[in-house]
Amino acid sequence: MTVIRVYDPAMCCETGVCGPVVDPELTRVANALFLLEQKSIDVKRYNLGNEPQAFVDETLIQKLLEEKGVDALPAVIVNGTVVKTGEYPTNKELAEWTGVREDELQPEKKEKDDLTLF
Repeated sequence: MTVIRVYDPAMCCETGVCGPVVDPELTRVANALFLLEQKSIDVKRYNLGNEPQAFVDETLIQKLLEEKGVDALPAVIVNGTVVKTGEYPTNKELAEWTGVREDELQPEKKEKDDLTLF
């Protein structure tokens, strides 16, 4: 089973998807990781602002932060190897790492309601 750990920079909440202006990249990542979890992929995210101990406990991240500072975040570890730093993984990368098809990481499009408002 693939194990993915995402170490986020300090954000306002667990996913960073809140506030008056939502970053579409954070929305995409949060959705893709959620869909992976639904497929029983072991995914965990850690927010530097809320869970600093997780960054201390993971020696790979600790070393990365010592060498590159917080600009290395977000950082992604897959099966014990740092695979990406400084930016979030694309859906294509997530698909390659997990064996899940890339199109399965897209949110389902809702059909428009035929509701007419007067």
